Amino acid sequence: MPNTIARKYKTKDVEMLTATATIIENAIANKTFLQSKRTTWADPFFDDLKTQIQNTTDTYLGKDASQQMRQATQIVLGIQSQALNDLAEFKVQIEQDFKNVPVQKTEILNQLGFTTYHKLAQKGDQEGLVNLLFQFKTNLTPILNTEIVTKGTAQTTIDNIIGYATTLKDANITQETYKGTRKEITDQAIIAFNQIYDQVISIAKIANNFYKTDKVKQQLFSFAKVSA
Repeated sequence: MPNTIARKYKTKDVEMLTATATIIENAIANKTFLQSKRTTWADPFFDDLKTQIQNTTDTYLGKDASQQMRQATQIVLGIQSQALNDLAEFKVQIEQDFKNVPVQKTEILNQLGFTTYHKLAQKGDQEGLVNLLFQFKTNLTPILNTEIVTKGTAQTTIDNIIGYATTLKDANITQETYKGTRKEITDQAIIAFNQIYDQVISIAKIANNFYKTDKVKQQLFSFAKVSA
């Protein structure tokens, strides 16, 4: 029987629930500031909402699917953070070690994917990060590797970046697989999902404005950024 209730969000159900859960985790991590700005967010407001999201996810998507999805998502996020750190360290060393030969410096950054994909990856674009890592892995020749290491970059940093390419791709595939795992969704489920989305999107919009002078914190409360 087709659903008669319209969803208020455009993502998949599990993506919405994972994104809203992440936003509430971010709110809990920053609750001292947020609660000072809005009294109705006093404890246990965020914790209660976190529990509501968890219970709704388990009830309508199944405990196994929702748990595995969250675990896969955390793996992806963890790899993203590590990879971006190592990529940033690598890039700044290339820029300094080859600053007296700017043509070669630019060529290295182009060849290894930084020019095209690094800014996208820094903004949290998973596809951009995967493309950067695979271009790095594919185009780093033994000769170029030796030249870069000779200039001072640690081989460990290079090996880590190469390793992330396969690990992130595998984790990304796992995440997408679990996104497609779902029970038959009823109107009752969509009503519950819409209620969560309504609550969290309001929190996100208010918190986003509270952090209008802090772009990094703002992104923690952007549904579009988090769900991406």
